[in-house]
Amino acid sequence: MDAEALVELLERVRQRKLAVKQAADRLRHLPFEDLGFAKVDHHRELRQGFPEVIMGEGKSAAQIAAIARALRNRRANVLITRLSAEKMARLKRQVKGLRYHPEARAATWTASAIRARGKGPMLVICAGTSDIPVAEEAALTGEMMGNRVQRLFDVGVAGIHRLLENRERLYAATVLVVVAGMEGALPSVVAGIVNKPVIAVPTSIGYGASFGGIAALLGMLNSCAAGVTVVNIDNGFGAGFAASLINQL
Repeated sequence: MDAEALVELLERVRQRKLAVKQAADRLRHLPFEDLGFAKVDHHRELRQGFPEVIMGEGKSAAQIAAIARALRNRRANVLITRLSAEKMARLKRQVKGLRYHPEARAATWTASAIRARGKGPMLVICAGTSDIPVAEEAALTGEMMGNRVQRLFDVGVAGIHRLLENRERLYAATVLVVVAGMEGALPSVVAGIVNKPVIAVPTSIGYGASFGGIAALLGMLNSCAAGVTVVNIDNGFGAGFAASLINQL
């Protein structure tokens, strides 16, 4: 339930179009619904503007399905992250209507058309093709949260001319999510060009000395460019969520 739905419910009670008991029944699962193995936070959309997101990693298909059904029963949009194709194959038999996004390794279901709320375009940039899954997770999160998302992929510092020929797209964005592995230099380059917030996402892509993304993470944390905020390794969802909040302030 979001703020608009709550206001509509209370207005119907005020106009005597809905009995108090009926309204109480609809609010019965606030603030959460206990499924035994999970407590589904139906209050989250009221607090944060977006429903609880399901992390598919570490959960069984049956557990994911139960949480997704609980959200759908309350007409909340569903986003499932870190979802493998194998798990999705089992899940789609249990929850009808889920759409799988293989590049983002995520699944979605929408109760209604998503209303655009962002002030301007959110630009998701990634350094290399290997970084696309994390970038797509960020982009899909932004789209589910009502942002107009643009993508600019494979423009890493090894061929910086690929980035620079897209300067107009960089300047036009309201907020930028920059995804990179290896040494993680791309967010610093982008932040040195634009006067907009840059959300940096280190990925676990790289050879041995990258230490599974730690080298990129430290490089981004030590950026000499102002305006860079860093999320955790491979956390495209967190970057997309943060960028969306910035874009909708």
